[in-house]
Amino acid sequence: MCSLSNIHLREVSSIMLSKFLDPKNDIAFKKIFGTEKNKDILIHFLNDMITFKARGLIKEVTFLKTIQDPETAAKKTSIVDILCKDEKGNQYIVEMQVAREKGFEKRAQYYASKAYISQARVGGEYHKLKEIVFLAISDFIMFPNKKNVFKSDHVILDKDSHENDLKDFSFTFLELPKFNKNIGELTNIVDKWMYFFIHAEETSEKDLHKIIGHDQIIERAYDELNRFSWNEEELLTYDQAEKYEGAFIASMAQKFDEGVEKGIEKGKKERDIEIVKAMHLNGIGIETISLVTRHSKEDIEKLLS
Repeated sequence: MCSLSNIHLREVSSIMLSKFLDPKNDIAFKKIFGTEKNKDILIHFLNDMITFKARGLIKEVTFLKTIQDPETAAKKTSIVDILCKDEKGNQYIVEMQVAREKGFEKRAQYYASKAYISQARVGGEYHKLKEIVFLAISDFIMFPNKKNVFKSDHVILDKDSHENDLKDFSFTFLELPKFNKNIGELTNIVDKWMYFFIHAEETSEKDLHKIIGHDQIIERAYDELNRFSWNEEELLTYDQAEKYEGAFIASMAQKFDEGVEKGIEKGKKERDIEIVKAMHLNGIGIETISLVTRHSKEDIEKLLS
């Protein structure tokens, strides 16, 4: 009798849960765009978004280590969500930013410059340096003066002629709060991706067919978010990342509103210690904690000691 009741409760719980998870979640985002299995989704996404340059489509990408050098890795300032290069050697940084962060556009430039500098290790042949493309999805408004522009592309232009002579840096920002189209108003692939990031969790099976149309890659992205295809360990990691991100957003929002720059780092450290200890007490292994919090195993062991 007890066993049947438990089964019934799980069935009721499953019905109440939305079918799709949140693609903005760190674990879900990396599963969709940062794995060999789904490399074609990333390629499709990059080709859909990087449309302002007169060049051929990306055909292949190779994932690179997202920690660019020991110094910045130790400070946790140069860890990005996805770093890859195409068949021509051009590098792409893809970043999901959910917490409102002062100066995020500066951090974007810092990341891009780090990736560019790292290429110089091949022997100082500067003519061989490849392009760096930074693509960020932000869950907050970055450029309030661009009131009706949710996708903005930034390149280096000559002040007078507006020619793009310095071609090696470009930035694309997707500002999710500025997008307010409903399903019936989705007219192109960029609209569909924006809707995906914002509304995937609340999308019904009926709505899904309207959104997908003939876009098989978009359908694949939704399939990867199907919670019923995730195993128990994956869902636990997803939930922990959700809690961690929620605490991070709250911490950053408070510090941002207060305008206390020095307090941000202290607040992050205090939050990290609390979350790491809580996860450890709940029996979660160091490797999973490292994946969720993006701290190295060594740092986690120090926090727990």
